[in-house]
Amino acid sequence: MKTIYQNEKLSKYNWFNLGGPAKIFFKLQSVDELKKFLKNIEDKKYNFHILGAGSNTLFRDGGFDGVVIKLGNNFSYTKLLSENEIEVGAATLDKKVSDFASEKSIAGLEFLSCIPGSIGGAICMNSGCYGEEISKIFCSLKTINFEGKIETYTKDQIKFFYRGNNLKKDLIILSVILKGVKSDKQKIQQKQKKLINKKKETQPTRVKTCGSTFKNPKNKKAWKLIKLSECSDMKIGGASISQKHNNFFLNNGSAKSSDIENLIYKVKERVYKKTGTNLDLEIKIIGKN
Repeated sequence: MKTIYQNEKLSKYNWFNLGGPAKIFFKLQSVDELKKFLKNIEDKKYNFHILGAGSNTLFRDGGFDGVVIKLGNNFSYTKLLSENEIEVGAATLDKKVSDFASEKSIAGLEFLSCIPGSIGGAICMNSGCYGEEISKIFCSLKTINFEGKIETYTKDQIKFFYRGNNLKKDLIILSVILKGVKSDKQKIQQKQKKLINKKKETQPTRVKTCGSTFKNPKNKKAWKLIKLSECSDMKIGGASISQKHNNFFLNNGSAKSSDIENLIYKVKERVYKKTGTNLDLEIKIIGKN
């Protein structure tokens, strides 16, 4: 099975469906495969980008002049460790983890049903919604660094904060252990369904978007600031703002990455002028123009 690609189109690997090619695209299926790959390119001084589900990434039109590493299907799994602990492969989609926990009568992971992306990305971003964050259910994780060394980190070794943590940037998360609370399966499923319905009512679905564009400033909502600043109807090329949720930017089918990025900075500028609040990006903008 081919795992290394040159000039691979990144538009296939993110929710905006945008972006130019990666110089090298490596989809690994095992840790040994990754160690061998890292050893072969260790002297070439490439930039690296670790790609999850691509649910919060805007790749620029010029692509990425380096190595994009993506975990393959072998890193997507769920395993019950105890009555309320789960081991999860880093490439496992958040919703699959929530569904697995629900099936095993483990509460506390229902909110993951509403978070796009994979568990590895959720840890990197300290993803959360509806008052919950993954750091609250996190126990430990296993990583490999760019030199091929395996390391384990426990909860007390990592400082989590809003939409981030202090883990070193040269780490690739391989697996994560999460801990919930044993509870009634029916109650868990009811809560899960309630959160999913709430998301459907308030956020756009079945569109080309990468979720929340900006972080929420302290005690404020980014979408409210965007709306108050009269940005809702802004458009650049094929890029626009969701009328259902103003913090979701859309590729209407004809956008270039530059359209999305220019719209982002136009909105950022207007919000600052109107409200005095500087919005920080939640999505990652990667690559060259």
